[in-house]
Amino acid sequence: MAHADDPAGPAPAGQVLRPHAEYAFAAELRALAAADDRPRPERWRLSPWAVATYLLGGELPGGTSRTKSGGGTVITPKYVGPRRLVEVAVTTLATDRALLLLGVPGTAKTWVSEHLAAAVSGDSTLLVQGTAGTAEEAVRYGWNYARLLAHGPSRDALVPSPVLRAMSEGMTARVEELTRIPADVQDSLITVLSEKSLPVPELGEEIQAVRGFNLIATANDRDRGVNELSSALRRRFNTVVLPLPETAEAEVDIVARRVDQLGRSLDLPAAPDGMAEIRRVVTVFRELREGVTADGRTKLKSSSGTLSTAEAISVVTAGMALAAHFGDGVLRAADVASGVRSAVVRDPSVDRVAWQEYLEAVVREREGWKDFYRACREASP
Repeated sequence: MAHADDPAGPAPAGQVLRPHAEYAFAAELRALAAADDRPRPERWRLSPWAVATYLLGGELPGGTSRTKSGGGTVITPKYVGPRRLVEVAVTTLATDRALLLLGVPGTAKTWVSEHLAAAVSGDSTLLVQGTAGTAEEAVRYGWNYARLLAHGPSRDALVPSPVLRAMSEGMTARVEELTRIPADVQDSLITVLSEKSLPVPELGEEIQAVRGFNLIATANDRDRGVNELSSALRRRFNTVVLPLPETAEAEVDIVARRVDQLGRSLDLPAAPDGMAEIRRVVTVFRELREGVTADGRTKLKSSSGTLSTAEAISVVTAGMALAAHFGDGVLRAADVASGVRSAVVRDPSVDRVAWQEYLEAVVREREGWKDFYRACREASP
C-alpha cells in the first residue's frame, strides 16, 4: 500500500468519502515526525510518545506559530479517554506481544486501531475484516491459480494476506472483529504471534517477521459465545478494554467532534446551534443504557440496543442532514427524534414499552424538553 507521502497513492483526502487516517491527518503526522526527537522502535514512523500525542491531542512545543520543525502545531484528539489506556496500548505495540482492543460496540475500537496503525506504520490499510465467512487465506496466504497451474507453487504464485505483508515489511496489521472469525481460522494466528513466522509447506519454507511487525485486533464484549478466543490465542495478546465515556460531558464532546468531522466530509452546513440536541441525544442514550436518570431518582427499563457513542454520532449526523436538506439548517428535536427512537427500539416486543415509559415518566416532565417530547411522540407509530 502507498504511504501518506507517496505521490502515487490514492486520491487526495478531499476527493474520497472517508480518507484513511494517514491521509486525513497527514499534516499532523508530518508535524509530529518533524518535532519528534525521542527514540523510535525500528521501522516506526513516530516514537511511542508521539503516537500517544497523536491519539490524545496536544500542542507541540515551539511557540504559537507553525514552524518547519512542527513547533506550535495543534494536534487534534482522536480518542477521548484515559491517557493510561492509550499509553499501555502504544507500549504493547513496541513489545513482542500483539494488542487486543476489547469493549462494547461503539467504544471506538476500530477508530483507535486505525489511528495506531497510521501513526506507527504510516499505513492503516493492512486489514483483515472478521466475519463468519473469513477464510484462512485472509489471515495466511492464497494462490494465484493461473500461475499455480502454469508453473506450480512458487513465490510468484503466492498471494500474501495483509498479515503476511505486515510481517514481510515490518508494519502493523489489523484484524477487525476477531471473535466473529471461525475458531480454526483464529488459531492460524497462534504461530504468527508466538513464533513470529508463517510456514509455507507448499514451498518448503517459512516467512519470518521483520522488526516493526505487530498486530492489533478488536473484539466486542457482546460477541462472547460467538467464537470465543482459545486460551492459547488469548495468551498471545495484551488486552486493553476501552470503556464507554465516563461522563456525559466527555461523551457530548466526542459526539460533537465526530459530527463536525463527518459533516465537513459530507459537505453539510454547520448547524448554528446543535449542541442542545447533541446533549439531549447523549442524555437519552446514557440514561437508557444505565437504567437510571442522570439525577439518580428514577429507575428505567434498559433498551436491548447498545445505545453507544457511535450510534449517537450516527443519529446526530442524520439529523444534521435532515436539517440541511429539508429544514432551515438548524438542528432541532424533530430532526433527531426518529433516529433516537430507532436506536432505542431494536426489539419492538421489549423495547417499545421501555421507550414509552421513558417518554411519559421522564421526557414529558423534564423542563425544556416539551419540543423533544412532541417530536418523539410524532415519530412513534
